[in-house]
Amino acid sequence: MILFVSDLHFGQHDAATERAKEADLIRCLRAHEDDVDHLYLMGDVFNEYIEYRYLIPKGWIRFQGLVAAWTDAGTPVTYLAGNHDPWHRDYFSRELGVRMVYDAVIEPTPGPVVYCAHGDAVATQSSAYPWLRPWLRHPIPVGLYRALLPGDAGFRLARWVSRAIHKDEPDPDIIAALRDHAHAVVASTAATLAVMGHSHAPELITWAEGCYLNTGNWYESRTFGRLDDDGVRLLRWNGQRAVDIEAAQVPR
Repeated sequence: MILFVSDLHFGQHDAATERAKEADLIRCLRAHEDDVDHLYLMGDVFNEYIEYRYLIPKGWIRFQGLVAAWTDAGTPVTYLAGNHDPWHRDYFSRELGVRMVYDAVIEPTPGPVVYCAHGDAVATQSSAYPWLRPWLRHPIPVGLYRALLPGDAGFRLARWVSRAIHKDEPDPDIIAALRDHAHAVVASTAATLAVMGHSHAPELITWAEGCYLNTGNWYESRTFGRLDDDGVRLLRWNGQRAVDIEAAQVPR
């Protein structure tokens, strides 16, 4: 069984909301841990994340502890950086045993070949973001930001910008762009399942060439994806158990 969860946006809300969000995620992961073979964190795990050489943002240690326990036990965890959390260094890989990925990947599984991406790189071409994205991930401007705005100052600015640009309502243009990209991927590559997040709009679509799963967002809807021998499923955690929203068979 493979799990996909995206857009947790840890740090977006007040302390009580954040604790409930983290607690629900831990309950959901623990409910699956006896059967899970791989966990994919599909980006925007944090609403803003700046890791310095000796400092990391505080909080969400229960989630991080569970991830470390899984990797220690041999369950792989892959973290695809999103548009809100690309500024990792080596903490998640060195301390938690997580594989960090900064672009899309095509992964073989015991079932179908799966394409995984956060989705921000292909979300829309109608804004300045496609031009800005490489600069936000390039080591020179990122290094200058860390050097000129260390510690609290750098994190405070990132939090202000993140909250200023964050939109709770799904953007129809982004939803359509991700859907079109997924269709192109399954039509032109070995992947028959494309999984993305970013749009905050959960959906599961089947074409002749393959399937597209968007995990939606955890912070608000508690939706996530699961791939197992029975196919791919879009689910919602209701606080006690995972409830099916939709399911599909993936071509192989």
